[in-house]
Formats: sequence, structure tokens, C-alpha cells
Amino acid sequence: MALMSLKDTFYISHGSPTLAIDDSIEIRQVLKSWKRIFPQKPSAILVISGHWDTAVPSVNVVQRNETIYDFYGFPKPMYQLKYPAPGAPELARRVKELLQKSGFGCVDEDRRRGLDHGAWVPLMLMYPEADIPVCQLSVQSDKDGTHHYNMGKALTPLKDEGVLIIGSGSAVHNLRELRVHSGNTAVPWALEFDNWLKRALLEGRYEDVNNWDKKAPHAKKAHPWPDHFYPLHVAIGAAGGNPKAKVIHSNIELGSLSYASFQFTEVSDSCSA
Repeated sequence: MALMSLKDTFYISHGSPTLAIDDSIEIRQVLKSWKRIFPQKPSAILVISGHWDTAVPSVNVVQRNETIYDFYGFPKPMYQLKYPAPGAPELARRVKELLQKSGFGCVDEDRRRGLDHGAWVPLMLMYPEADIPVCQLSVQSDKDGTHHYNMGKALTPLKDEGVLIIGSGSAVHNLRELRVHSGNTAVPWALEFDNWLKRALLEGRYEDVNNWDKKAPHAKKAHPWPDHFYPLHVAIGAAGGNPKAKVIHSNIELGSLSYASFQFTEVSDSCSA
């Protein structure tokens, strides 16, 4: 059977782990409607999560994904949720092969790790049957945006193999600046960064996004640690490096937690000329 080719990659701002159970979080409805909005069923899913940060690129090579509860102090029902998606060891090795062919010399295989909440929380809303093989790829927060963009570029062939590539993080992520009683009123610095990001992506200014720490307003306040931002760069690169961007959701909660999420569609050379 011929492999289905996918043109799109995605960056999902997953925000709080309670996205799994809290219907008041706006993006939850988008994710629950995913299969209606994007009806193509992928052969496998590759998630680049901000919650797996390693010294070198790493993939999880497992037959069955365990559900990792990498959060603390949340309601008890959160720790009873399961997302037992099959592992994707063949995809993991393919990711390793592509990265190494593109100059990423050392790529580790983790044979014990399951799915952290940056992967399983959005996926349980998008694909609740948990019947699609899932592999995770880590970020390297001591590297820069260009490093992750190039990781994504190396993975472009996966789309032609039917693999859905999702970066999972938060467009603005500074937990120390959350304002519990602010409702959906965004603080000015978070709104300014969020709007800059949306404009830069929609205008195709990917070099600026790669150099976000120098180009964006309030960059270090929006992302004091860039682990939740770098999955975005992988998603951009994996869509061919110069894709057409679309905002699929946007709102800010708790003052500064952005749920801005994006679709990136590869543009052929003939169309972009």
C-alpha cells in the first residue's frame, strides 16, 4: 500500500497539564476536533516535546509507550489518565538515520522512556483511540533556534512517509510570571512577544524566528529557558524550512501563558518562486 504524503507540520502550545481534563481551556476544543479538521490519519506520529531536554538529540525506542506523569501537585484524576499508544521503534531509528545523515553526529536511543505530558496530553484529545505509533524526539536547550530548525530540515522526508510531525511547547512560557487571578487578560510584555511571533511566522520571517533571542521583544522574559520554544523551530524546518504558516489557535491565559498554535504547510519551489 502506498504511503500517504503529508504536507503539514504543527506546533501546539499545550500549556497546563490540566488541558487533559479542563474544558475551560480554549484550545482543548480545537484538539478534540482535530480529526474533523485534519482527517488524514498518519502512519505514525513524531512529537518534539519541550519536556524532554537532553545534551544530544534523543529518540525513545520502545514497543509500548508508558504514560509519564512529569508534573506535581495536580488533581488526582490527572494521575489516573493513560495513553497507551504503541511505540514506533522503526520511526525512531529512521529519525536517527536522517539526523546523522545531516551532520548530527551523536543521536541517542532511549529504550525505557515513554511519553511525557507534552506528548500524551494533546494526543489523547487529538487521537483518543491511542492506536497510532508515537515516537518522541528531545530538544537541546543549550543550543539555539537554528540548531532545531536544522533538525527539522533533516526530518522533512518523514512527511512523505506519512509521519505527522508535531512540536509541543508553549509560545510564551514563563511559569514564574503566571497570574492566577488575571483570567484571560494578557500582561503587555507577553502579548507583545506573542504578537511579534505571529507576525513573524505569517510573514515568513523565519530567520528572525531562528534568532528570536535577539529579534523578539521581551525574548528572555517570554522564554527564560527555551525548551518549550524550540519544538516550534523543528516544526518549521520539517515543513521544508520556508513554509506557509497559519494560526490554528491563539489565546493567553493566566496573564502570560500563550496557547498560540500553528500549522506549517510546505511550499514547493515552483509556487514560492
